[in-house]
Amino acid sequence: MTQPEFRQVDSPFRSHVAGVGSYLPEGVLTNKDLEKLVDTNDQWIVERTGIQRRHMAAPHQATSDLAYEATLKALKMAHLTAQDIDMIIVATVSGDQVMPSTACVLQHRLGCRTIMAFDILAACSGFVYALSIADNFIRTGMYKNILVVGGEVLHRFVNYKDRETCILFGDAAGAWILSRTEASNPQKIMSSHLHADGGLGELFVLPGGGSRMPFSQEVLDNKKQYVTMKGREIFKNAVRTLTQCCHEALDFNGVNATEVDWLVPHQANVRILESVADHFEFPKEKVVMSLHETGNTSAASIPVAFDLAVQEGKIKRGQLILLAAFGAGLTSGSLLLRY
Repeated sequence: MTQPEFRQVDSPFRSHVAGVGSYLPEGVLTNKDLEKLVDTNDQWIVERTGIQRRHMAAPHQATSDLAYEATLKALKMAHLTAQDIDMIIVATVSGDQVMPSTACVLQHRLGCRTIMAFDILAACSGFVYALSIADNFIRTGMYKNILVVGGEVLHRFVNYKDRETCILFGDAAGAWILSRTEASNPQKIMSSHLHADGGLGELFVLPGGGSRMPFSQEVLDNKKQYVTMKGREIFKNAVRTLTQCCHEALDFNGVNATEVDWLVPHQANVRILESVADHFEFPKEKVVMSLHETGNTSAASIPVAFDLAVQEGKIKRGQLILLAAFGAGLTSGSLLLRY
């Protein structure tokens, strides 16, 4: 299949990552806890996924609450206030409600101006999709500071009697502030590359609650309100697609993999990440991994992993970073930036 030709907006402006932040809820579900719920054990989970624990939102917490906490940290790093934000994009599959958008809820709580605010749904690729949208708004000169959030409260869509899915998912939020900078600034987003293959959408679905299958007693009885997935097929497609996305970003920018300081992939499964590193011929020690602590947090995955690596002193200003994601849809994407 012929891929689209990628072109970046010709502009004197670029996007700079001015601030990052993340928030992990206090509640924790360990592998030992899961042993009491389904036929599994800690060793089996760690060997197959790399996950040891996942954070769980409290009963009173929704996605916007997690997003709010992450945003405050990103604003502090960027030395900005909510009044400086020109637009909000929230990537999520588990928003507070169908409408209004979680971004609008967040806009009000932050006390922003009456700025543009909306959600996007691209599953685990959502944050990379959202960054690309924000980057292009800045490149056109339309906005100066854009808040991009990946936030999820996924555990409320998980069946804790389904061993294949309940071991994977956790709750979290990550936020970035993208700010306008000059094209001559080396610290900027260099390019983004996004894809989707709807023909493989049945591999990972949450069928209940939409217009095709609205909530009903039958939906609840058949547990259609929970995520389901075909793990082996997902694994195969994830490795292939993530590897392609990484090559695509580097080839477009004429960059060699040896020049990349860190690869920050979607935190889905340690075996997927290690396989991508092998196919990509990229050192595993330069792959940021946080899923042992967080599990799969979908759209929050990449910004949370990135922020934790910043806090740990791994990711530093001036380094070349490659983001790569893969999710339900099936969506995928990559983004190369110098932080």
